[in-house]
Amino acid sequence: MLTLRFISLVIIVTGILLAVIVNFFATKNKNFPTPKREGHNFCFLIPARYEKDVIENLLISIKNQSVRVNMQDVYVIIESKLDETYNICKKYNANVIIRKHVEKQRKGYALDEAIKEILKLKKNYDAYFIFDADNVLDKNYLKNMIPIYDLGYDMATGYRNCKNGNKSVVAASSALTFSLINTVFNNSKNKKGRNITFSGTGFYIRKKLIDKWNGYPFHSLTEDYELSSYATVNNYTTYYNTKSVFYDEQPIKYKDTVNQRVRWIRGYFDVRKEYSKKILKSISKNNLNNGSKIDEGIGIIPYIIIILGLVLWLLSLIFFTVYHFLLKNSLYKENLLELILFLVSIYFVLIIMTLIMLILENKKIDFSLKTKIKVLFVNPLFIVSYIPCAIKALTKKDIKWVRITHGN
Repeated sequence: MLTLRFISLVIIVTGILLAVIVNFFATKNKNFPTPKREGHNFCFLIPARYEKDVIENLLISIKNQSVRVNMQDVYVIIESKLDETYNICKKYNANVIIRKHVEKQRKGYALDEAIKEILKLKKNYDAYFIFDADNVLDKNYLKNMIPIYDLGYDMATGYRNCKNGNKSVVAASSALTFSLINTVFNNSKNKKGRNITFSGTGFYIRKKLIDKWNGYPFHSLTEDYELSSYATVNNYTTYYNTKSVFYDEQPIKYKDTVNQRVRWIRGYFDVRKEYSKKILKSISKNNLNNGSKIDEGIGIIPYIIIILGLVLWLLSLIFFTVYHFLLKNSLYKENLLELILFLVSIYFVLIIMTLIMLILENKKIDFSLKTKIKVLFVNPLFIVSYIPCAIKALTKKDIKWVRITHGN
C-alpha cells in the first residue's frame, strides 16, 4: 500500500511541478497588436437551426444596440423556409441564408456556407461577429467591443453571462464552467498578450482572416477550440473583453450536459491531436508568442496527471479497504476511515473552489441566494462528473452533435 501511495504522490507532484513550470514560461509572452484605423462595418452571423423560441430575443438585442446596427448586416443561417425562424427573421429585416449541405451537422459547416455566400455578394465587412441563436446581447456589447477592435486585435470575445442559471442547479453549474475558463484563465492571459481560449460564440474575427480563409475552415466538434489553436500557432492576437457582455442559455437537464460535455471533450482531444505538435514546433527564438505556444502546446496535461494521481490513490484506498474487509482484518476500519477522509477532502476543496468562483462572479451572474447555496454543494459533483464524461468521450466510436432545445 505504501508503494502505491508513493507512486500516486510522485504522479501528483509531477503534475503540479509541470503546471508551475508551464505557467512560469507562459507569463513571458508579449504578443500585443498594433492599433489599426479600419472601418466599423460589421456583420453578424447566427447559426439558428429551428430556433424559433429564442431567435427573436437575440434579434431585438442586436437591433437595440447603443451603436446603430443595420439589420441587413445580420445573417441568420437555417436549413429550410419551413422553419418558423425564417418568418421571425424577416419580421426584423434580417437576412436569411438557407443551407445547401444540411447533411453536415456542425456549426463550423454552417458558418462556412454562410461566409462563402456573403463573400460572393462582394460585401465589404471589416469584421464578422458570431453568435448562437440563444444569445442575448447587452445593449453596450458592440460599443464596448469597438475600442478593442481599434486596438488591432485579430479576434476578441465578450463576457459570457448566463440567462437561465436559476432554472436548475445543473444550468448554474454549467455556467460556472465558463466562468472558470474566462474569469480565471482568459482574464489572466490578457495581461501578457497570451492567446485566449474561445468558448462558444460571442466573438469577432477581422476581415483579413475571413478573406484569407475564403470561408470558415474550422469544422471539428469544437470549432471554437480549433480556432483558438489556429490563432496560437499563427501568432494572431486575441482578447477577452469583460465589458462586452452577452447572455447564453445553459442546459437545464443533466443528460443534456453529459451529451454536450462528451462532445466538447472528444473535440478537444481531436483538435489537440492535430495542433499540439504544430504549436510546439512553431516555438522559435525571439517569438513574442512563445508563452502562448508553451501554454497551449502542453494544454491540460498537468491537470490530467494530477487527476490520475488522485484516482490511483483513491483506487488503492478502495482496494485495501475491501481486501482487509474480506480477510476480516480490523485494518479495514482504518482504511475505511482514510477513504472517507480522502473523499471528504476532495469534496471540500471543490466547495472552496466553487465558493471562490461565486465570489468572483457575484456582481455579474444573476444567481438567487437559493441557487448559490445549491450550486455550492452540487457543483463539486458536477466537476467530478467530467471524469465519466471523459471516459465516454475517449471510448465511444461515433460522437455526433446532438441538438439541445432552447427556450425552456
